[in-house]
Amino acid sequence: MSAEILVSTRSFGKADPAPLERLKLSGLKAEFNPYGRQLEIPETIQLLKGKTGLIAGTETLNDEVFAKVPDLRVISRVGTGMNNVDQEAAKRRGIQVFNTPDSPAQAVGELVLGLILGLLRRIPEADRQVRSGTWEPVLGRLLSEKTVGIVGLGRVGRHLAGLLSPFRPKLLAYDPAPDASFARERGVRLVELDVLLADADIVTLHSPLTHQTRGMIGPAQLSRMRKDAVLINTARGGLVDEVALHRALAENRLAGAALDVFEAEPYKGPLRDLPNVILCPHMGSSAAETRVKMELESVDNLLKGLKLIKEAA
Repeated sequence: MSAEILVSTRSFGKADPAPLERLKLSGLKAEFNPYGRQLEIPETIQLLKGKTGLIAGTETLNDEVFAKVPDLRVISRVGTGMNNVDQEAAKRRGIQVFNTPDSPAQAVGELVLGLILGLLRRIPEADRQVRSGTWEPVLGRLLSEKTVGIVGLGRVGRHLAGLLSPFRPKLLAYDPAPDASFARERGVRLVELDVLLADADIVTLHSPLTHQTRGMIGPAQLSRMRKDAVLINTARGGLVDEVALHRALAENRLAGAALDVFEAEPYKGPLRDLPNVILCPHMGSSAAETRVKMELESVDNLLKGLKLIKEAA
């Protein structure tokens, strides 16, 4: 197979060389992201010229891009989220699109659990105090005594519910099309979003980013949350109004937040100045074992797509 492809995700093959070896064995000629960051649209277009396939990260892939790279036939996304890909435009131009929806659930779920414990036990705050020379235990709170509200009961949300079970918190969930049988089995009470926001001590977001969900946590929703509640977002940055969140935290109308995703990345905004916020660099799936699985699956998806195109030709 002599097709030329682009690998745009900057971390590809860093956790383990196995995905690179699989690409090499396939006979594909691969070019890699030379910038070490998320690609801008002009860079994506330039690098994709003459390429048949793309192993994609989170760069924007819309009709503006597709119109200028007519050779592109397969997009294989490393990860779950597809909001960066205009799938309707891809379909119109005969481009097949794949993703890796199952592999990240474990890694993202474990990160959320870590963020919950970090916020409740104030671990980052304690670390900063010790480093600055202050030796004074900080008073935290127990997860077992709390109510966790899971917004979005998909793969990650369901996995998180399982991870939380040993801690025995009360579990609430909101999903527009919930898995009722799973909820019954796990003891999760299904409620409307307004009820979840009002009743939960911990609100964690696991919804896809769509026209309906963009800005789903804004001033009105934040005002419904308890003053001692915390908000966690490891899904998509566009779900949260970051200006409203900053205001709520700065005015002590919310106890804390932990964010792994942002409207614009890398994040450079004012949430960095608040002591009651944990900020991460979009690393939900960045566990070595998970990255290898995702990258291997993305190579297999790319090869499958190219084979299908070849068979149809």
